[in-house]
Amino acid sequence: MKPRENPIRPQGLASLRKRYDHLLGKERPEIVEIVSWAAGNGDRSENGDYLYGRKRMREIDRELAHLARRMKAAKVIDPADQPDQSRAWFGATVTIADEDDNERTLTLVGDDEQDPSADLIGWSAPIARALRGAEVGDLRTVRLPGGSKEWEVVAISYPAR
Repeated sequence: MKPRENPIRPQGLASLRKRYDHLLGKERPEIVEIVSWAAGNGDRSENGDYLYGRKRMREIDRELAHLARRMKAAKVIDPADQPDQSRAWFGATVTIADEDDNERTLTLVGDDEQDPSADLIGWSAPIARALRGAEVGDLRTVRLPGGSKEWEVVAISYPAR
């Protein structure tokens, strides 16, 4: 099965690569060393260092495989290169307002770099799907678990080159 395309900003891909390199170059060798030392101590069935080390090594290997798949499927999109910067597309920073004039500024990013606490919203999130292609002044309805909410697009910007 072909992995689905994974849009990501250049800094998001660099972050994935950094995490991958850290796990592969630092954490995994340290755990391998601990497991080797613990295995040499004899009975492995009651050896906490050995058991924990093997468990942690499986977790690291699983995360490395996940990161490798995500990086392989990554399609790097530089937001500054968006041809139509009057609409909200990948990488746009969008300011929206609800009916009570409560404003919120969001940046549409790849799913692997989303961080709602920093207003980085994943490309496949409901609000990001609703905002795709919107222009300033458009009203968009977002269907959320708590019900639908309507937002007006107040501003759209992209990073400068």
